[in-house]
Amino acid sequence: MHKTKVLIMGAAGRDFHNFNVFFRNNHAYQVVCFTATQIPDIEGRTYPPELAGPYYPQGIPIWPEEQLAEIVTREGIEQVVFAYSDVSHQYVMHKASLCLALGADFRLMGPATTMLKAQKPVVSVTAVRTGSGKSQTTRRVIALLREMGMKVVVIRHPMPYGNLVRQAVQRFASYADLDKHDCTIEEREEYEPHIDRGTVVYAGVDYERILRQAEQEADILLWDGGNNDLPFYRPDLQITVADPLRAGHEMTYHPGEANLRFAQVIVINKMDSASPEGISVVRDNIAKVNPTALVVDAASPIFVEDPNVVRGRRVLVVEDGPTLTHGEMSFGAGVVAARKFGAIELVDPRPYVVGSIRGVYEKYGQITDVLPAMGYGDEQVRELEQSINNTPCDAVVIATPIDLRRLVRINKPAVRVRYELQEIGQPDLSGVMQEFVARHT
Repeated sequence: MHKTKVLIMGAAGRDFHNFNVFFRNNHAYQVVCFTATQIPDIEGRTYPPELAGPYYPQGIPIWPEEQLAEIVTREGIEQVVFAYSDVSHQYVMHKASLCLALGADFRLMGPATTMLKAQKPVVSVTAVRTGSGKSQTTRRVIALLREMGMKVVVIRHPMPYGNLVRQAVQRFASYADLDKHDCTIEEREEYEPHIDRGTVVYAGVDYERILRQAEQEADILLWDGGNNDLPFYRPDLQITVADPLRAGHEMTYHPGEANLRFAQVIVINKMDSASPEGISVVRDNIAKVNPTALVVDAASPIFVEDPNVVRGRRVLVVEDGPTLTHGEMSFGAGVVAARKFGAIELVDPRPYVVGSIRGVYEKYGQITDVLPAMGYGDEQVRELEQSINNTPCDAVVIATPIDLRRLVRINKPAVRVRYELQEIGQPDLSGVMQEFVARHT
């Protein structure tokens, strides 16, 4: 029987999941390779045979996406599957046009073929863009469910950048677990806030196995989405966070628009910092494409440990990395905090950064006078530390979801920024979760 030759375009997350749930044991297809982008040093590796299954005893190669056209031609690829997130519609169609011109089909896989069904109720928190405010929304939902006596286990969108076999199923309940799994800064940013609140987090590569294990210790599962990807599990309640600071992006990014259309509840976040015009654009777009969704207005008020560290100082702002890179923002909560608490200058770190950090500015031209907290490996963490310490400033404003001071030594005063979700008026998430628990437990 002829097997359709497939190439999966990815970034070490959705691509592996699509393979596991649809292609791994599918006689009709032969997955020739993955291509990789977005994530440093993932290409040139192999999706291991232990995870790829009996039809792939040598595993599956992971090649750079830059070689896409060459690979499609050389390997006789018949179908290209696009499997990563937070890219513009135009970007997706450029990739599609390339593949079509080479003679291959181009495919986007949806819920019917990629979402697994859980045995416990699932709440999914997703967004229209990276950096919209999923993390604080997730924390707010968990707090509300706990107040109602529910045991919540978080399953986080994948970030498997190390040994994929060892990372197949990961459970995080303590800081020691983060060290055990050699977590990157990006991973720690997502896991630590849950661990600090006593919430168990699962992540990894094989999300069928993760699901079955997590179900055993939860009343309710909470899917904590990454970037603006669709959930891997079929949600009983889909909450999507919209960002009026990037008004209009909810209709022009993949798969953020799908999340907007898919949601039962849409949270318009950052209403304390967005313009009335931006908020109006988001409301109008929701009304056009998902008029039955419940819309919750919210803000993410910002706090710092000691405003005196910021006031009247020349500060270096260290922002959450993915918000600036995947999310294409030029600033985040750190800049908002620096201005709110009276910094007199944002010191431009670009002349002082070293190593791979310099390359981030070259790739993401919108980043200027802030430092993205990159840390995909030990070497990059050291480069981040050196870049911070090289920058001539009076103080450092740390706006990462974790306390960066636990990982790097900073040679000047530093203050951490915190932000939580705060609903404005009615309806609110408390009412949403009360109704959900009444229906599903």
